Amino acid sequence: MFRLLCTATLPGVLLAGAAFGQLPYPSKPIRFINPFPPGGSIDVVARPVIEKLRLRWGQPVVMDFRPGGGTIIGASIVATAPPDGYTLYGAAGQHAIISSVYSKLPFDPVKDFAPVILLATGPYLLVVHPSVPAKSVRELIALAKSQPGKLNYSSAGLGSGFHMAGELLNLMAGIKTTHVPYKGGAPAGTAVLSGEVDMTFGSPAVLLRYVEGGRLRALAVTSPQRFKPLPDVPTVAQAGLSGFEAESWYGVFAPAGTPREIISKLAEQIDVILKSGDIRRLYAQAGLEPGGGTAQQFGEIFLKDVQKWAKVAKAAHVKVD
Repeated sequence: MFRLLCTATLPGVLLAGAAFGQLPYPSKPIRFINPFPPGGSIDVVARPVIEKLRLRWGQPVVMDFRPGGGTIIGASIVATAPPDGYTLYGAAGQHAIISSVYSKLPFDPVKDFAPVILLATGPYLLVVHPSVPAKSVRELIALAKSQPGKLNYSSAGLGSGFHMAGELLNLMAGIKTTHVPYKGGAPAGTAVLSGEVDMTFGSPAVLLRYVEGGRLRALAVTSPQRFKPLPDVPTVAQAGLSGFEAESWYGVFAPAGTPREIISKLAEQIDVILKSGDIRRLYAQAGLEPGGGTAQQFGEIFLKDVQKWAKVAKAAHVKVD
């Protein structure tokens, strides 16, 4: 009788164990790796989204700041994390650049990451400290030509989108300005605010309030169209450099190999969040357009940028090591 009872019960125990091992996602806290310091663009863009995910799912979604190394420190954590959906990566456009400027990386920015969703897009602002005697892009170029190498600009790090926008300006304008890297967009913005550097290309999420407050002078935006919050500021192309374009994007990646159903669930949930009125208003205040869509669509945007910035890095001889 005892043996019969055990035999009858065993399949149920095994099924219960299997079900327990396949808890619905998410069933534990999610770590969101931010490769920039607090106050930077990823912080501004992603924090309200992950807070809404937390409320929707009833699970903590914790932003883990891992700045430094030109985003390599944070990206390395994600590249080697278990592909189970519990480690996510908040990436900026820099993730499409690093393979072109670093000779050796501990990961492959394309093969070791799975695109999840585009969070937002927006232009860079080209701003100068008020002490710089240039009130337009043409005047800035003339000043740089008269003093080769003297003008300097800050960026969010070697190989960052801000860095490459500066190199694109150097190439297209035929000038030489000196790059000064910082560990993120927030400290790069602080450097130009204090007059430590002359200018920067930066995210509206970080710089817009200082332009509106008169503490920085905006010379141009890098998008093909003018920037709605600053309608009087021309695009770089309108200011004399036809064809200049360098837009930023922010998105979410997971480790390669993360199950497709988890990627799809994340993308679907975040897409709904990005359509909410408060997120759209928040992004508009920062001068950003909400993203959304599918993982495949984000992957196509990412790969297109990988190819574009590889050409710029080669032409400008940008190598970090």
